[in-house]
Amino acid sequence: ILRLLLRGSPAPNSKRKMAAESMFNRAVCVQVRCQGCEERRLNVRVNIELLSISNPIHKKDLAVRLTDDTDPFFLYNLVISEEDFQSLKSQQGLLVDFSAFPQKFIDLLQQCIQEQNKDIPRFLLQLVSSASVLDHTPVCLNVVETNPFKHLTHLSLKFLPGNDAEIKKFLASCLKCLKEDKMMLEEKLRKTEEDLTRQLSYTQQSLSDRSRELDKLKNEWTSYTTALTNKHTQELTSEKERALQAQAQYQQQHEQQKKELENLHQKSIQQLQNRLSELEVINKDLTERRYKGDSTVRELKAKLSGVEDECQRAKQEVVS
Repeated sequence: ILRLLLRGSPAPNSKRKMAAESMFNRAVCVQVRCQGCEERRLNVRVNIELLSISNPIHKKDLAVRLTDDTDPFFLYNLVISEEDFQSLKSQQGLLVDFSAFPQKFIDLLQQCIQEQNKDIPRFLLQLVSSASVLDHTPVCLNVVETNPFKHLTHLSLKFLPGNDAEIKKFLASCLKCLKEDKMMLEEKLRKTEEDLTRQLSYTQQSLSDRSRELDKLKNEWTSYTTALTNKHTQELTSEKERALQAQAQYQQQHEQQKKELENLHQKSIQQLQNRLSELEVINKDLTERRYKGDSTVRELKAKLSGVEDECQRAKQEVVS
């Protein structure tokens, strides 16, 4: 596989005017392969920037930096100019121009990120060193596509380790970023504290207002319930008194009516008894008269029978 040893970080030049456009900055899982050592995995942060340089001729360089978030001294740099890219394109048979190369490289990195958690990733990144350890020696970053037949290296870039000046510059940049992040976080914290303080003050004021309203409502409710209870108690007492009066009145009327009915009943009984006595006397008199009438009838029947007998004898005597 053809590889091209390209430049490290651009040399400082006070006359240069440089603008950097960040295109990619993510941690990617890479397969580390060192001479005579077992393969291991490492999370490497890949930072890609497009540098616009006026010197005074306007030109563009692609700067790629490899770092480790857990190791501040892990630093590898690669800067590709348009002239360098032509050599890279020729040696590795690339089919894209320099203007399209950064995005194509990023697309390959994205595919590696999508596949990195799979058991058998289709795309992977390899960090290859000819030394036994990654210790200030050049390394190659390979973008490899795997298949059952063979491993295809789509791109191989050779990085130079950062020298002391570059590491110091990188650490200074990291420290500056940390300070900026710290200042941003402190400012955000300050604003958050102010917002929370305002919210707390507003909440406390609202709570105080609500507490006063609640106390007022409680007092109003207590007064209302007390007045309502007193009113209901008075009404209940009045109703009880009216009910007792009505009961006493109804009881008195009942006793009066009962007494009148008893008197009327006694009077009726007395009248009936008197009438019964009269009827008994009349009945006795009529009975005696009946007995007398019956005796008179018997006597008259006897007399009639005697007269008829005499009349019959008289008729017989006349006939004879």
